[in-house]
Amino acid sequence: MAGIPGYSALAPKTKNLVMAGGLTGFVFGVYYYTMRAVGGSDELQVAIDKFEEAKRSSDAEASLPPKP
Repeated sequence: MAGIPGYSALAPKTKNLVMAGGLTGFVFGVYYYTMRAVGGSDELQVAIDKFEEAKRSSDAEASLPPKP
């Protein structure tokens, strides 16, 4: 495997910087893709809101004194 032309002529510190830049770009690309894929719908937020509303109403009913 030949690799990237001219890469072997670079200083070790420069090679490290090139590798770090490439890996950082890859990580941010995966993060951006994942956030776009997951954040496409608000189904989870709607479910959380319904659950919290049901919990609030059941807590309010439980805190009322019993009727004589």
